[in-house]
Amino acid sequence: MTHTRAPEAARWAAPSATGPIRATVDLPGSKSMTARALLLSAATTGTSGIDGGLAARDTALMAAGLRALGIDVDDDARVWSVTGRPLRGPAHVDCGLAGTVMRFLPSLAATARGSVSFDGDPHARTRPMGPLLRALTALGVTVEAESASLPFTLYGSGRVTGGEVTVDASSSSQLVSGLLLSAPRFDRGIVVRHSGPPVPSAPHIRMTVDMLRAAGAHVDDADRNVWRVEPGELTARQWTIEPDLSNAAPFLAGAVITGGTVTVPGWPHTTSQPGDALRELFTGLGADVRRDQDGLTVTGTGRVTGIDADLSEVGELTPVVAAVCAVADSPSRLRGIGHLRGHETDRIAALATELGKLGTHVTEETDGLTITPRPLRGTVVETYADHRMAQAAAVIGLAVPDVELSDVACTSKTLPEFPELWTRMLGTGH
Repeated sequence: MTHTRAPEAARWAAPSATGPIRATVDLPGSKSMTARALLLSAATTGTSGIDGGLAARDTALMAAGLRALGIDVDDDARVWSVTGRPLRGPAHVDCGLAGTVMRFLPSLAATARGSVSFDGDPHARTRPMGPLLRALTALGVTVEAESASLPFTLYGSGRVTGGEVTVDASSSSQLVSGLLLSAPRFDRGIVVRHSGPPVPSAPHIRMTVDMLRAAGAHVDDADRNVWRVEPGELTARQWTIEPDLSNAAPFLAGAVITGGTVTVPGWPHTTSQPGDALRELFTGLGADVRRDQDGLTVTGTGRVTGIDADLSEVGELTPVVAAVCAVADSPSRLRGIGHLRGHETDRIAALATELGKLGTHVTEETDGLTITPRPLRGTVVETYADHRMAQAAAVIGLAVPDVELSDVACTSKTLPEFPELWTRMLGTGH
């Protein structure tokens, strides 16, 4: 696999734990919920509020893309305001490396009058976009693209006909969500049929459906692999963003591998966030997990056990879970995650390479990894500009001295405060 090696000056020494971690970690809002709230707010004709939205690179790119299309987005206060209005081109959208931007915004941008171009970071051009671009073409949108990825340009007439479309969303659930979120603005709404291997990260589609309904859309998802959204006006409203449960993974993992206790306040009792699966995963890895009015508390038992887990619905948790598996006392099998090859980097290959450098025996398979723990040693872990890889390396660093991250700044994609929160967690209870 190819990647750009970070300069040595960008390296970050991952701190090691000197004993069991005991900490409470307050996390900012969910990236996935914030991105959907921004887009749905832009699709209304009034002013919506977003309370507790995540301020990070991905969401900043989403806000900037909406502004480029003529939407008023004020994200300077705790409660952001978004005022929807008719969209206009010409405009350019910088997607960075954000799948939510490159896959959610095109359907909304297609309703603009004028041209809208999309591009992003170099690796973003390798992320799968073909099914979405073909679907938009089938729905009556004029699309100009040299390949089935970024860059591309949409030429809008101010409306999208909509109707029925069949997509293969086996590479990313975002391909379905991207079509559904703007469908109320299409003349005929939309019927999306998935045809192909199972759609990964299904909880994210449930989040899309739940938030569409909260905004007043009529959505029918009763039939497997079929989603129907009727045309109609969305309602401006106040969105309250839950803590980002996927970003909780490395902090809670710290409790698992140090035999400590970490609490994340505000953990919802019902949620469509895939990160909620951490409760079951960390229990399987040998920790005690408790959810109460204080939040979610994970306590390590002093033993980390290997697991056999299907992570097809929660692939974004794979890097941190793999890091914990690397310090377990028995082998682990992580499966159902072939789609991770099309994420911010080829995460399966990256994990196999970097865990192998640390001393772990890793077998890379088509749809996952087999991890056999061995004595670990410190080394420089390449992060591949991938925030989840950086988090996984930091977790390993808790148990292994002399681990360095090639670049910790990539965590700004979804959690700019990561280095500060990480060191603060380690300073609590010591």
